[in-house]
Amino acid sequence: MNTVSTNAAPGTPGPAAAEPSPASAPPLAPKTASARRGLTVTWHQQHKKSLTTGERAADTMRNSMGSWRFVGGFVLFMILWAVANSFASGWDPYPFILLNLFLSMLAGLQGAILLISAKRQDAIAAALAQHDFDTNIAAKTDIEALLEINNRQLAMIGDLQAILERLDLPTRSAGPTPATND
Repeated sequence: MNTVSTNAAPGTPGPAAAEPSPASAPPLAPKTASARRGLTVTWHQQHKKSLTTGERAADTMRNSMGSWRFVGGFVLFMILWAVANSFASGWDPYPFILLNLFLSMLAGLQGAILLISAKRQDAIAAALAQHDFDTNIAAKTDIEALLEINNRQLAMIGDLQAILERLDLPTRSAGPTPATND
């Protein structure tokens, strides 16, 4: 595979760079060498790399606390707590005030963690919406360019038809040559 190397920074044109013509580079061609080789990095992969430790922890906790495994494990924990404190001389006798305190603290932490994660999801949704908008604007520009090309081609076809009609007109006006019988 042929590659061209320049000393320019990525994303900046080199000193002799010019705008590619539509014939030399289609508008949907990959822009980077890694994209041409199939090594594209998606927006989500780039975003995951930019997360802070706290954001990763919030996502991990949200994903684990929002599962049936967590719910089942927590119900099992509460049943074991109740059994251990009901039949034996436990540290938290019935109405389980200490358990209620732990549940309240857990609910407060879960609320904060879920809000952090929801805020991040809103930011991701906003970024994706902006990306979609930018893509739509670029597509609109490309479609308008294609429509302009189409209109020029239609005008050329009309001109060619007019030329053909003018060239064909003298032969039609002369009519067929009469056949002679000798």
